[in-house]
Amino acid sequence: MLALTHSSLANECPRITEHNERLEFLGDAVLELALSTLLFRFFPKAREGELTAMRSKLVNAAALATKARDLGLDALVLLGRGEELQGGRERDSVLSDVFEAVLAAVYVDGGFASAFAVAKGIFEPHLARLQDDGTHRDKPKDNKTRLQEKTLQLFKERPIYQRKASHGPDHARTFEVTLFLPDGREFPGSGTSMKRAEQDAARRALEALTV
Repeated sequence: MLALTHSSLANECPRITEHNERLEFLGDAVLELALSTLLFRFFPKAREGELTAMRSKLVNAAALATKARDLGLDALVLLGRGEELQGGRERDSVLSDVFEAVLAAVYVDGGFASAFAVAKGIFEPHLARLQDDGTHRDKPKDNKTRLQEKTLQLFKERPIYQRKASHGPDHARTFEVTLFLPDGREFPGSGTSMKRAEQDAARRALEALTV
């Protein structure tokens, strides 16, 4: 139930003191590890940059929201009245977060083996399509992917993203993050979701590294 509880319901109902944002945070990491493992096994000859690009294609907000709808999570998510009226049940950012929160709940209850089995069942049918169409090599890389490749090249380490705050009404929330480069430099980022905030911070860091 907690994985399906949006913060808008907790904000409107005093009896509800917890919502799914912490689980979404954990689920993001669990999903990244699960998909990294799947791709690593499925594409034994792919280079790191190719694996990163394929993973990004699988875990963007629109793709995860589609998976959430396929699983019927759009009908199960618990929203506050205001978020419901604003169309939150159809919003990709809400549904992608719910998907990650539910995967985190599987991980908390059953461990990584259970979470990996769920992720494998959902995403494995799409891996062959990635291999067949080859589109991941033609599309421009997103900022996070480009920055990770750059920092691995320069510092042999990955950047770190830290969530700082979120503010604004539930239907127009703004998230803020801080990105830490291995050399100690910090870059802020903001956006209408955690993923967009991270992309914004990555863009700023890339600009600094290419000056």
